Amino acid sequence: MSLTVLSGIVIFGLLLLFLALGFPIAISILLSSLFTLMLIMPFDTTILTGAQRLVTEMDSFTMLAVPLFVLAGIIMNNGGIAFKLINFAKVLVGRLPGSLAHTNVVGNMLFGSIAGSSVASAAAMGRIMTPMQLNSGYDRKYAAAVNIASAPAGLIIPPTSILIVYSLVSGGTSIAALFMAGYIPGILWGLATMIVAYVLAKKYKYPISEKIAWRDKAYLTLDAIPSLLLIVIVIGGIVAGIFTATEGAAVAVVYATILSMIYRNLKIREIPNILRETVEITGMILLLITVSGLFSLVMSYTGLPDAISNSLLSLTDNTIIILLLMTVILLVIGTFMDITPAVLIFTPIFLPIAMDMGIDPIHFGIIITFNLCIGNITPPVGSALFVGASVADIRIEKVVPVLIPFFIVLFIMLLIVTFTPVLSMFLPELFNLT
Repeated sequence: MSLTVLSGIVIFGLLLLFLALGFPIAISILLSSLFTLMLIMPFDTTILTGAQRLVTEMDSFTMLAVPLFVLAGIIMNNGGIAFKLINFAKVLVGRLPGSLAHTNVVGNMLFGSIAGSSVASAAAMGRIMTPMQLNSGYDRKYAAAVNIASAPAGLIIPPTSILIVYSLVSGGTSIAALFMAGYIPGILWGLATMIVAYVLAKKYKYPISEKIAWRDKAYLTLDAIPSLLLIVIVIGGIVAGIFTATEGAAVAVVYATILSMIYRNLKIREIPNILRETVEITGMILLLITVSGLFSLVMSYTGLPDAISNSLLSLTDNTIIILLLMTVILLVIGTFMDITPAVLIFTPIFLPIAMDMGIDPIHFGIIITFNLCIGNITPPVGSALFVGASVADIRIEKVVPVLIPFFIVLFIMLLIVTFTPVLSMFLPELFNLT
């Protein structure tokens, strides 16, 4: 048995074993990497190499954008911005059948794109929209399903930290290009959930919200503009080259803080809790990034990515079939692994294969993110699924059947995004970012 095959069996076997035993994902990745490294290096060299890799993996100015965007999202979640965006969403979709459900979807798209978190979006929108829908006669399962299904749109529509993570692990793919590439697929995700919500609303005859007077529409729109400007300032500044993604994240923090204080929803006494939550989330993400760097080192040292690539390409050289195989694998992985570690582990494996087939790294970043976002709302570990069900006060097993039509439409949309590169590449090419 060759060293490459043995290393692959050991590293993935141990990873699955540790996960099955209930070890945290970061610890599972770390231990499986170290044990595999000891197959090919002495113990002292393994420890020294592992420690060096963990430290050097953190030595990146770009990585500073991750905690800053996390902090900006938490500030906005506590600063009253969600209410402004929901009112603006009512202006946009308030006359459609099941209008409150559509308001929930658009609210998730707007707030999620600013907060950059499906969990924050599902929590914020669910707490506000679920009681409103229940009071208007909507079924609790339907309200929860719409909120859960639309929450991950914010992981695709920028600014979002997961695309920054992909940029780091893919060898420096342009963050500005990835941000622009996420807009059309993210909007398509939202439209897909709105189609299902519309059909179900017509079927169950859910009400249409009362007509909003033009004066009130103008007021609600103007009231939401300061919140929406955050996207324009951050993304516009990054794309125009005024500042880097990291500097843009710092601008987002300052802007969100000032805006929340103007709205008088951010209290000084809340700042310690906000900072504590930021540290907890950031610590988890950065630990995953560092240990995944060690995981990537082991794979590259043993030639695993090349071996996997050659194995797939030996089965077929048909780009469509290989993309379908990768899609199935990523969809399965997404059902039991959170999106960040999945991106960190499988990008180094699948990206070389994709590039060999002529797929642009920017487009592939959207493909892998879209795939894993579906896993974000599927059992057994979908974080947005659990949070959305919790805020709606409903059991997981009751809401999952209602989510099935959403899964079907989102899978169709995934195939469209995967096999239509122009959807991802149009905006980056338009702004000369490729």
